[in-house]
Amino acid sequence: MPSNMSSFTDSLATAMALIWTWDPNLGSVVLRSLGVSACACGIALLLGVSAGAWLGVGRFRGQALVVGMLNTLLALPSVVVGLVVYLLLSRSGPLGFLSWLFTFKAMVLAQTVLLLPLVTALTRQIVQDVEHDHGEQLQSLGAGPWLRAVLLAWDERHALSTVAATAFGRAIAEVGAVMIVGGNIEGFTRVMTTSIALETSKGDLPLALGLGLVLLAVVGALRALLGLWRFRSAGEAL
Repeated sequence: MPSNMSSFTDSLATAMALIWTWDPNLGSVVLRSLGVSACACGIALLLGVSAGAWLGVGRFRGQALVVGMLNTLLALPSVVVGLVVYLLLSRSGPLGFLSWLFTFKAMVLAQTVLLLPLVTALTRQIVQDVEHDHGEQLQSLGAGPWLRAVLLAWDERHALSTVAATAFGRAIAEVGAVMIVGGNIEGFTRVMTTSIALETSKGDLPLALGLGLVLLAVVGALRALLGLWRFRSAGEAL
């Protein structure tokens, strides 16, 4: 037991030193992770919030089926998303002409596909709940479905900011899809989660632990900024 504890403390100390000196290898991986996740999250929010807000106020035949399929996709494993995107981008796939496989763009696409059902489903639920309270009033003022969707989404922007933070957290912590379509190529497509898996298997525990700590710090900082923004917004509203 003492030797195990000593090994852990030594790894932790080395990991903190890597972070403190900002090891170049660690820094490039972190920046790449942030870039991939930010791009994927931005695209997923743009498409998902629009689709979710429309589903929250719209009424059409087959809507229950669409919502059911959307909720089912929430449980879709990331490795399955990676496999589907891999097949689409492979040379024999319909998108093979793009030559995106094992590139930054492929990882962004995979994470976007993974995040889209999450953002859409959560947005739909938020907008639908507020539609029940204010939808009739907006309709009486002549607001059509699209205008109601925009107004209600804006009114619930604080709740949607939580959706954005949740989506980013899932993106930056995801490993299966990006490893399949990115290939985990050093200097090109290696991100924090794939590096953690690789370095752990190689026995480089300090680097893996350092990346894990940075990953937690990034998510924590995002949550803190979100909380500060909501606090300031609440103060201005008063």
